[in-house]
Amino acid sequence: MHAPKLEDISTEVHKLSRCLSQSLLSFSGSSQTDMDMAEEANVTKVDGSLRFAIYHDQLQSCLVITILQVEGLVKNTQAHSLQPFVKIRLMWAGSQGVESSTDEEDEGTPPALWTVLQEWQTRTVKGSCNPLFGDQFSCILQDDWALHQIILRLEVKDFDKFSRHEVLGEVRVALGQLNISYPLELHEDLQIPQKDLVGEVLLSLRLLPTSQRLEVGLLKVRTAITEISSDAALHARISVQCNQCKLRYQKTSAVARCLVTVFNEVLVFSLPEYPLEQCKILVSVYETHTSRKSTKYMIGQLTVGKEKSSEDKHWSLMMRSIRQPIAKWHSLLI
Repeated sequence: MHAPKLEDISTEVHKLSRCLSQSLLSFSGSSQTDMDMAEEANVTKVDGSLRFAIYHDQLQSCLVITILQVEGLVKNTQAHSLQPFVKIRLMWAGSQGVESSTDEEDEGTPPALWTVLQEWQTRTVKGSCNPLFGDQFSCILQDDWALHQIILRLEVKDFDKFSRHEVLGEVRVALGQLNISYPLELHEDLQIPQKDLVGEVLLSLRLLPTSQRLEVGLLKVRTAITEISSDAALHARISVQCNQCKLRYQKTSAVARCLVTVFNEVLVFSLPEYPLEQCKILVSVYETHTSRKSTKYMIGQLTVGKEKSSEDKHWSLMMRSIRQPIAKWHSLLI
């Protein structure tokens, strides 16, 4: 039996899919923190486009994604040659929104809480602004994963050997609004990258100015999970940068993952100097499996702290309550 040929897309369908990507982009942006919005406000243009194909085999409940080519990338500097690759995430919004008190104080329907069902990464193509890939990925869709609740998030990144990969742009596609019962090829312009809400973290901060110490407490982590695995565990890596000085990062212990994972663990950082003109606290949450050889993967991140001209609400509360631990919920983003 021959595999079905890729279906050609008409101009109208092509335009519709681009409008769909734009609408998803604005929806996902509602779950961002002010700091993420400020960083992305500086990005005014994204160059390039992405060609890829999607096919849903209904008989086998199998989703097949093929990354074909990235076109029209632009180098930022002449000294650096691009090494592009594509990060693929299959994301599900079947869970309820955040119920706890986070930074968002708007009343009404809480933002959707996304779950990463699958993630893959293409090979890296060195020194090309129009890299060809042809990499194919597939997964079995569970019965409770409704297509209209799934989006495909494709990030085009520039490889960095120190793992500081730069996101060059992204494409989002809602699977429920496309006919993918036959292989469908799409060609989408890259858009400004956005963040998605994948959970929330109850974090406590305590400043001890006399001893020049900062205590960061990881109390609870709430995430949406499709199924509870007995060998899944969470841990967090906390990095602190004060007055342009990066302190040694610390890791929490691993705790068995559940809907609300309780840590109640406090990490102490010795500050190089005081007062603090700038301080950035980065919390990265990872999942590991004891029965698998695969490495850890990051669930999400949050950032809290103070800049020279501004500081976030949690930092302000801490500074008004010196020597007292102040706890606050934060959005966990990816």
